[in-house]
Amino acid sequence: MQQTWFITGSSRGFGRTLVRAALEAGDLVAATARRPEQLADLVERFGDRIRPIALDVTDPAAARAALAEAQQCFGRIDVLVNNAGYANVAPIETADEADFRAQFETNFWGVYNVTKAAIPILREQKSGLVVQFSSVGGRVGGSPGIASYQAAKFAIDGFSRVLRAETAPFGVKVLVVEPSGFRTDWAGSSMVVHDIPAAYAETVGAVNARLRQNGDGPAGDPDRAAGILVQLAKRRDIPHHLPLGVHAAEASIALDRQLLADDLKWREVARSADFAESYPVAFPADPAH
Repeated sequence: MQQTWFITGSSRGFGRTLVRAALEAGDLVAATARRPEQLADLVERFGDRIRPIALDVTDPAAARAALAEAQQCFGRIDVLVNNAGYANVAPIETADEADFRAQFETNFWGVYNVTKAAIPILREQKSGLVVQFSSVGGRVGGSPGIASYQAAKFAIDGFSRVLRAETAPFGVKVLVVEPSGFRTDWAGSSMVVHDIPAAYAETVGAVNARLRQNGDGPAGDPDRAAGILVQLAKRRDIPHHLPLGVHAAEASIALDRQLLADDLKWREVARSADFAESYPVAFPADPAH
């Protein structure tokens, strides 16, 4: 079954790897990037099965135009992939507000712009899969130094849950992908590290060192991940969330267990807030200092 993909952030990293994997599987790809000329080698190899399109995802009009061009070229959009994104490093206390907002503009509002522009196409054709690239940080969170990035990824999850509920009657499915570390340039040339004050050396500084000083690089293989997503897109049974990589899988399961244990522990207290429930109720025992 040949599918038509629309992928943002296609010039490098995960996006480029996914473009190549979809083309190698025989699919058609509208590959968008700020600099689509960087896809020239793939055009030479795959010909008219790939359509490079210039797109700045922070521009709503450009998003609408890019999707219209892809639809006109290929006739439909089967898989929309919101992959474009980046992270810069700085503590919340000292982070430049303009940089914090700029990251959020791409990482969240870019997803909003492209998704909103695609919905009429998917609704009219009564089918489609929306793949939102989040992160294990958007599931588990708490990584010092990348607050804007992780806040945007949590926002994408909330946005996507509503999107799923609203578009399910139209035959549209929504998958949130949550990778852990993969060998792309996410923590390389794409990332700016701002000054890290001494007070944050053990938190932000440690995370920055972990991201950049592992001689072997991250554990995840982008080619394997792209292959998994191409296969997954052709299935009827698609999960709502997909952690990718060992750390993503295990950290997600650990968090789910912790949240469930907390919810069960505090269930009676939580229920007691409603008029019809017993009140007051005993709190769980508070450990001694």
